Amino acid sequence: MYSVSVIVPVYNSEGTLKPLVERLEAVLCHACRNFEVVLVNDCSRDASWDRIRELASDRPWVRGIDLMRNYGQHNALLCGIRAASHEIIVTLDDDLQNPPEEIPKLLVLLEEGFDVVYGTPAHEQHGIWRDLASRVTKLALSRSMGARTASHVSAFRAFRTELRKAFASYSAPFVSIDVLLTWGTSRFTAIEVQHEPRRIGVSNYTFTKLLKHALNMMTGFSVWPLQLASLLGFAFTVFGLLVLCFVVGRYLISGTSVPGFPFLASLIAVFSGAQMFALGIIGEYLARMHFRTMERPAYTIRNEVTVSGHESDAPAAGFYSTSAQPGGVL
Repeated sequence: MYSVSVIVPVYNSEGTLKPLVERLEAVLCHACRNFEVVLVNDCSRDASWDRIRELASDRPWVRGIDLMRNYGQHNALLCGIRAASHEIIVTLDDDLQNPPEEIPKLLVLLEEGFDVVYGTPAHEQHGIWRDLASRVTKLALSRSMGARTASHVSAFRAFRTELRKAFASYSAPFVSIDVLLTWGTSRFTAIEVQHEPRRIGVSNYTFTKLLKHALNMMTGFSVWPLQLASLLGFAFTVFGLLVLCFVVGRYLISGTSVPGFPFLASLIAVFSGAQMFALGIIGEYLARMHFRTMERPAYTIRNEVTVSGHESDAPAAGFYSTSAQPGGVL
């Protein structure tokens, strides 16, 4: 049996935290040798942090981390992953759509030799726009990860803690846990799990946020957009040569050039659009380089609740140290 750290990014979920922790306890007591639950509060606007402190006060295996501001789900996950103290890490959402009772399914596949196991929903309980955005995000992931299982990724995952060594020095503000995991292994798999409808609150992942996340993944972890810009430039160069051949051939055959301003204006508009598109892609990459030179951290911790509700200041800002002790300040 494994020892397991469960990482849960928390945002405006005061109503689901207690039942989530109770269900996790019931499952982990039977499925694991040792376990802990790390709740990372991503600067919630409700009383989530107060609820985390209450849960940690009478459960020594519950730890809470409070971030200075809202950094996003993947940044909060990165913080929790670096704080984990057991040999296996399980991540899941705070809305109870990922049933804790499905965790043993993921652990069984890890025993078969895989390093990362995704719990893929058999039927996702989202709206049409959210589903469409999720498909776009998974397409972006397939380009960024270069792994066949990219189409099966989800927030419900289990992986070996040692994989975090591959991204121990990563400190950029744009984070994709799924891409970072590919830096450490290529042994991915997925299994279908139950996906329950959200009963409390609404999802904080909108269509626009998912598309933005997809753009960040493509420009932050892949050169595919630059290759697309190069291919587009080559295609329009060939198109321009064909138009030149047409104009010259018409002049040689009939003795007249191609008449009309609309023809010339259309060509200029097409080529200008292609150039602006390519410049926009290059600009996105320059923006990523700009943010990295600023050394903006992936997250900053305000304080941490450890064993038996003990609260301590934690000034670390998005960096992992292999000398950090389990349960201590990051």
